[in-house]
Amino acid sequence: MAVSECLNYIDEHGLELVEHGNAAFPAAVYNDDLYEEDVEWHWHKEFEFIIQAEGASVVTTGSEKYLLKEGDGLFINSEILHSGFHADTPACRYHSFVFHPALIGGSFESVFWNRYLHPLIENKALQGFYFDQKVPWQKEVLNALEYGWQCFAKETMGYEFAVRESLSKLILVICTNSSRQKNSPSPKALRDGERMKLMMQYISEHFSDEITIANLADCAMISESEVLRCFHNTIGNTPIQYVKQFRIHKAAALLTSTDLKIVDIGNFCGFQEMSYFAKSFKKIYGCTPTEYRLQG
Repeated sequence: MAVSECLNYIDEHGLELVEHGNAAFPAAVYNDDLYEEDVEWHWHKEFEFIIQAEGASVVTTGSEKYLLKEGDGLFINSEILHSGFHADTPACRYHSFVFHPALIGGSFESVFWNRYLHPLIENKALQGFYFDQKVPWQKEVLNALEYGWQCFAKETMGYEFAVRESLSKLILVICTNSSRQKNSPSPKALRDGERMKLMMQYISEHFSDEITIANLADCAMISESEVLRCFHNTIGNTPIQYVKQFRIHKAAALLTSTDLKIVDIGNFCGFQEMSYFAKSFKKIYGCTPTEYRLQG
């Protein structure tokens, strides 16, 4: 099976560390259970398309928030800050494609790249494109994408053709119908998104150190009150809460990928008090760091 769980690993710039496919076929499919773990804020150069397979989820792209019900879908543009978490339903699982534009566009000299893909990538006002299964023409696209996802997951003979065909249809539909999207982010929301990337980059580079609101204000060249407003309006969280969550996710990755002592991991991730580290970790993962390491 080619399908897997999408891991929340990001580099010092907030970009995902996960390699989606390879140079020969730059695409990957994922089957995510958001009840096990939310998809934290991140961005990547690839396009992403989500099909809600079970239950409902809330996916945020930049300043826009979408409620995906079972059967609905969402396109996320390149380099757009986004996250996902489960809605109040008994289950929450979605299928996703993450694919590089080159899979469809080929070389930078091609008509596909210049007429369709490059303008789409540059259109930062189009952060997401929602597909409603109740709309017949959108349902047709969703069916084609689910078929391509299943072919990829099972690695059936010729699945590469099915995947490229369904994703090509997706891009053409978006390019043709992008003006139908009701919501378009304001210049202020787009600016806030870029500021958030700068501040998230600073946090990822300095999470082991003390981080203050003043530090974040300096790195984004804004006031401290603007820092608080950006975090509240963009991700609905305070900077302090985000920093703590980021440190806990880093600690979780180190617990399963290294043999470092738990106390050393806590210190490295900015927790000087081990009791506070354990309490904060359990609040997010539902178990202690020791239990998490044993489960991994």
